[in-house]
Amino acid sequence: MISTAVLTHTTAFVVPVRTPKPSSVNRNARKTLSSAVRPQATRLSNKSIPSRSRIQSGRMISFSCTSMANVATSEATLAECKQACADMIKSANCAPIMVRLAWHDSGNYDASSGTGGANGSIRFDLEMAHGGNAGLPLALKLLTPIKNKFPEVGYADLFQMASATAIEVCGGPLIDMKYGRNDAESEAAVPVDGRLPSAGPPFQQATGSDPATEAKDQSPTGHLRRVFGRMGLSDEAIVALSGAHTLGRAFKNRSGAAPLESTKFTKDGPGTKGGQSWTEEWLVFDNRYFTMLLEAEKGTCDPELLQLVTDNCLLTDPAFRPYVDLYAADQGAFFTAYATAHKALSECGSKFA
Repeated sequence: MISTAVLTHTTAFVVPVRTPKPSSVNRNARKTLSSAVRPQATRLSNKSIPSRSRIQSGRMISFSCTSMANVATSEATLAECKQACADMIKSANCAPIMVRLAWHDSGNYDASSGTGGANGSIRFDLEMAHGGNAGLPLALKLLTPIKNKFPEVGYADLFQMASATAIEVCGGPLIDMKYGRNDAESEAAVPVDGRLPSAGPPFQQATGSDPATEAKDQSPTGHLRRVFGRMGLSDEAIVALSGAHTLGRAFKNRSGAAPLESTKFTKDGPGTKGGQSWTEEWLVFDNRYFTMLLEAEKGTCDPELLQLVTDNCLLTDPAFRPYVDLYAADQGAFFTAYATAHKALSECGSKFA
């Protein structure tokens, strides 16, 4: 909770972010950002995060917050908190796990029962022990100093802020985030385990009173639609959100989905060494995930890059495939769709003050 005195509208504002002048890095293997999305995709610089386009110093990051009676204080606090998140993410090279933490906090939402969602309940031991949350205590540890510095920013807001900021730090689109979520107060708000997406079969039902029950439909497309449809998200959102696999890695000791413990792209980190990534430069947010899928279909993809059955099914499903082709060809279209889907996911189940 930021304040209890709430007005009835939202205020949008931009915050200048202090960034050093970066050096340009040639990345012939990737498409450059289109001029239509370049202002959105300008990244916060860090020498350990690869760059595919020139970075403008003094960029602006924007977000909206529920307007408070003391607007100046709430805006300043959120701006300072977001800058702290950006600094931490650049220093720790931890963008992927910040995205994963927020997604798992919101991704257990059930629209039919109104339970779960982005309420900060993942901070409780009961929920953190859910099978899909392996490795996420590290994300909480990284955010603890920021939470201590900004106690008036709720857990639910902080998790979602760190996720959206991580996307921006890695060169992705600015996301029009809304803040002022009510935090879950106890473990009573933790939903039943089994609602989060699985990397591979056997796929669970993911819906109803016993979501961990093995589903009759074991197709990966059916699984994706059960999980995201339960939250009220569309096929377009499923494909756009899948594109976030351009960031990060899978680990055998977490999801168990990665067949390789390490690759030439991950063996030296940064951060934790090893794991298997979907893209060569897994700290850069762009449309490489989709071009990688098309290469995999042709048999020209690097064999050390990861493709799960829930990735490859996007190529074979007639409703999913057009979005894959579109986003592979047009990074601007992907950024636009992704920002919309990320915002929707970040508000699933949230109750705003």
